[in-house]
Amino acid sequence: MPSLLAIFQALADQTRLRILALLRDMELSVGELAQVLGQSQPGVSRHVKILVQAGLVTRRKEGNWVFLALANPEKTAPLYAMIEQWPADPELAADAHRLGSVRAARTAEAEEYFEAHAVQWDAIRSLHVAEQDVENAIRRLIGPQSITHLVDIGTGTGRMLELLAPQAETMAGFDRSPAMLRVARAKLTSAGLERATLRQGDLYALPLPAGTADLAIMHQVLHAVQHPAAAIAEAARILCPGGRLLIVDFAPHARETLRDAHAHVHPGFSDTQIRGWFHDAGLACAQTVRLEGPLTVRLWMGRHP
Repeated sequence: MPSLLAIFQALADQTRLRILALLRDMELSVGELAQVLGQSQPGVSRHVKILVQAGLVTRRKEGNWVFLALANPEKTAPLYAMIEQWPADPELAADAHRLGSVRAARTAEAEEYFEAHAVQWDAIRSLHVAEQDVENAIRRLIGPQSITHLVDIGTGTGRMLELLAPQAETMAGFDRSPAMLRVARAKLTSAGLERATLRQGDLYALPLPAGTADLAIMHQVLHAVQHPAAAIAEAARILCPGGRLLIVDFAPHARETLRDAHAHVHPGFSDTQIRGWFHDAGLACAQTVRLEGPLTVRLWMGRHP
């Protein structure tokens, strides 16, 4: 653990106090911090290094980006409570105002992405059951109870986190694609859901300890996975006792064009396949739902004993 002296030495700088104040609001990349602070990225990186060494900030790489977040927010809460007792700093207020430009930039990036891929998205959606019907079925299957920790595996645009945020105490989304994570981050920021944690991660080796989640979701992910059994086993690993895994995907179909045009590895799944993989992962298949459409959508709910 860093010493108390190192912590207070790290705090003895206006720029570093500004960085901490901004990170209390939301996770930011080094470039976004530099934009808000009006400083160079190398200069900001030097300050960040001191905060990391003091145990106040964590740093993680996501593609070519480096994102920053507060470290151990529970342990450092008394420290921030003390700082908040001091008179308001006009520079911190100005930083908070400039942070709005970062939110706006993220939203614009997401809009540009969807505009560039609109034809592709519309072509896929035309084959699906209506999204509203699928989401209504997801809500019914999960039920209204509180979710202690929600994990969205292959989060894509973050839609499942957005959908279930009202009943989730904490939530995290994982995706291999840095580009998709930036889209998800922009969408969730725009929706006021900065509390959601978004991480680059391999669905075969999620960076979470066992027994972490009481609900994990794989929404339209499994058909693009080379080894579905291994992905389900890893999802089951992170479930706490009584935890649930919801898989939403296609029933078997014969649309081979999806393999070439949209990188579908598997042409849907049967109940027998999913139930078998659940069993091998130590899960019981608790419920299933079928939604008829040009491509029939199935929902399978597995439960940890």
